[in-house]
Amino acid sequence: MTRLVEKFLRIFARRGRSIILAYDHGIEHGPTDFMDNPDAADPEHIIKLAREAGFDGVVFQRGIAEKYYDGSVPLIVKLNGKTNLYNGEPISVANCTVEEAVSLGASAVGYTIYPGSGYEWRIFEEFARIKREAVKFDVPLIVWSYPRGGKVTDETAPEIVAYAARVALELGADSMKIKYTGDPKTFSWAVRVAGKVPVLMSGGPKTKTEEEFLRQVEGVLEAGAIGIAVGRNVWQRRDALKFARVLSEMVYGGKKVVEVLGEAK
Repeated sequence: MTRLVEKFLRIFARRGRSIILAYDHGIEHGPTDFMDNPDAADPEHIIKLAREAGFDGVVFQRGIAEKYYDGSVPLIVKLNGKTNLYNGEPISVANCTVEEAVSLGASAVGYTIYPGSGYEWRIFEEFARIKREAVKFDVPLIVWSYPRGGKVTDETAPEIVAYAARVALELGADSMKIKYTGDPKTFSWAVRVAGKVPVLMSGGPKTKTEEEFLRQVEGVLEAGAIGIAVGRNVWQRRDALKFARVLSEMVYGGKKVVEVLGEAK
């Protein structure tokens, strides 16, 4: 295990597992993501939510970090991002350097790759530069590994998710955020081929019911992932803090869905 993987675990998985509250959606999806719960439009609300829920970190783009980060929860600065107004081959270039992220208080940095894109070569080229900077500044690099474009027709197909995990490992990720395959057996293969790199499940769109998402989390943990990087499935809910605390009971406390649902009644 490399020094930066160990550093990631020490900061973001101090209890052996991890919950990271993602909030890079404003650039990726626009403010429509905040309409279900208008409080979510306020980054101060997000920081308070992560702090009161006892989560391990928050993910911000540089502009949010510059203006709102208060140091109360470990920070991951997302170095790249794209809007959903763009309709070409998937690509997301850096808008922040590792050095700038560190100056904003980041304990780690994040970067999205799109294996399969027509711009894959350019993405990997930029990633190599980001990796060199991360090593230079002693900062763990978390990879959002999302195969899109090219031959990819189903982003959550088990073979595609496993490929995403392996690409992140081979490129030099210190942790990775990948999509759930839908069941623990197939997801466990993705965790296995990720090798020594800690795996976080990407939370994805808000599920129709809380139980549906909790079942996903249970499966992910059963498969051997270290935890989740979740955004919409927490802060889009009107009772966000209550749901966040339920997640904490599962991820940190080891409780099963049947236990936390029974307590919630």
